[in-house]
Amino acid sequence: MESLIQTLPAEVVHLIAAGEVIDSLAAVVRELAENSLDAGATRVAVSVWPDQWRVRVADNGAGMGLADLRRAATPHSTSKIRDRDDLWKIKSLGFRGEALHSLAQLASLEICSRQASDGAGWRVAYDGDGTAQTPEAVAMAPGTIVTIARLFEIWPARREGLPPLAQQLRAIQRVIQQMALCHPTVTWQVEQRDRPWFSLWPGETAQALIPQMLREVRPGDLQTVTLPVLLEDDLPAGQIEAVVGLPDRCHRRRPDWVCVAMNGRMVRSPELEQAALGAFRRTLPRDRHPVCFLHLQVPPEAIDWNRHPAKAEIYLHQAERWQDCAREAIAQALHLSAAQLPAGHYADRVGSVLKAAEAGGAYHASRTVQPADTPPSLRGLRAIAQVHNMYILAEHPSGVWLVEQHIAHERVLYEELRDRWQTVPLPTPVVLSHLSPAQREQLQRLGLDVDLFGEDLWAVRSAPEPLAARPDCADALIELSLGGDLETALVAVACRTAIRNGTPLSLPEMQTLLDRWQHTQNPRTCPHGRPIYLSLEESSLARFFRRHWVIGKSHGI
Repeated sequence: MESLIQTLPAEVVHLIAAGEVIDSLAAVVRELAENSLDAGATRVAVSVWPDQWRVRVADNGAGMGLADLRRAATPHSTSKIRDRDDLWKIKSLGFRGEALHSLAQLASLEICSRQASDGAGWRVAYDGDGTAQTPEAVAMAPGTIVTIARLFEIWPARREGLPPLAQQLRAIQRVIQQMALCHPTVTWQVEQRDRPWFSLWPGETAQALIPQMLREVRPGDLQTVTLPVLLEDDLPAGQIEAVVGLPDRCHRRRPDWVCVAMNGRMVRSPELEQAALGAFRRTLPRDRHPVCFLHLQVPPEAIDWNRHPAKAEIYLHQAERWQDCAREAIAQALHLSAAQLPAGHYADRVGSVLKAAEAGGAYHASRTVQPADTPPSLRGLRAIAQVHNMYILAEHPSGVWLVEQHIAHERVLYEELRDRWQTVPLPTPVVLSHLSPAQREQLQRLGLDVDLFGEDLWAVRSAPEPLAARPDCADALIELSLGGDLETALVAVACRTAIRNGTPLSLPEMQTLLDRWQHTQNPRTCPHGRPIYLSLEESSLARFFRRHWVIGKSHGI
């Protein structure tokens, strides 16, 4: 069979970014696993022996024939590209033809591989130049097993310059997790020192993978949105998939889970990461950060991988358009929709409520509350009562909701003010005393008219529209003068003017508030990041009242 692996022409080699590809155990795992994915593997097994500087990666991919095995570790040899034009339309993960040759120079390299059409596989070891030694026939399943041993043994300075082994193991775990997010249909089984370390089971999207990596996150805490991307001439040119942690359900102390991938590879993209962070503005608690994974499918000609040897940094054409698409996808994920309402995150909260109610009853069986199986429609949220002049009790086709009136109204007002910040003249100026220069400058930055009125007295002749008719307008203006940007002022005005808890509302007033709240852009949390509603599904009520015990026997069905 003709060899698929060919040596690149010199002109192509000179165009490829130079640099060391192999610089750690994690880099070894990354390069070998990328080759497995390029070979179409659906299962990848990684074994590491860090104290022996040894790595083995086995897969069930297409495998290699003997002719390819003989050339696999020669310099600049690859089956992924052929000429200089291919560099501008890269469709594979490992394309340079440098990794196996570098590994042969830095370690002991052995490859066992078999194609499905062959009756047996072949084992080939390579010398330091990448030259194949005498092959041996081996019995094995179709696929490839690559073993690297004694990494950097001939370069002890490189070993000494690496972090401690525990840190390197964390880097290996991170590399595998990143590849799993980009290729969610692949099974990953990882061993350390011949013992199981961790496994990642496949799913349709990355939404099934993230809960395996973040134990506090459940699949129902995430929402996946996929959008086509229109670029030149409004023609589809790719797509973006956003897996978003819903802000009322999960968030992080550090911004370590805002991730961007392109065409199956995790990359660093400050522009897209900042776009993602901005899309979560005023939806999370203070000093908390989102869980967000963006995967872009970009036309090969619109992306240049030759910026960095490890392919972690790229040049992306029309980056601003992709930023807009990322914001749009996240906004859709954060909006309340029928597919998002089975609130797995709330099962624990509702379970605690029901268990507390159970404690005073005659039954004492332990039960857990599960989210509803059928996504309910968002339509039909109808106010039926007010609880403690604080919560709106609303009937929904799937059960009942409790909506906290103050923070729901706060979300409504905040978004209205954000879209239309307007100051109006005051019929009677508000006179404030003892304003510092910084306070006066702050009010002026917000667009308010402030004049000297007397000795250490200042007349404020305009105010934000919601504050103008309030009796506490003076206190509100002092609060605004104490600092912060316009965003902070929006939140402060919304909070001060929202319906206070303890205020009685009529049914029409409650219904109007519910209707306005459901149409906000981010209805899950208030601008301070607090959750606005709690849903109690009918399935949970049925479990509590044992309705599934008495089907066909009770007259109360």
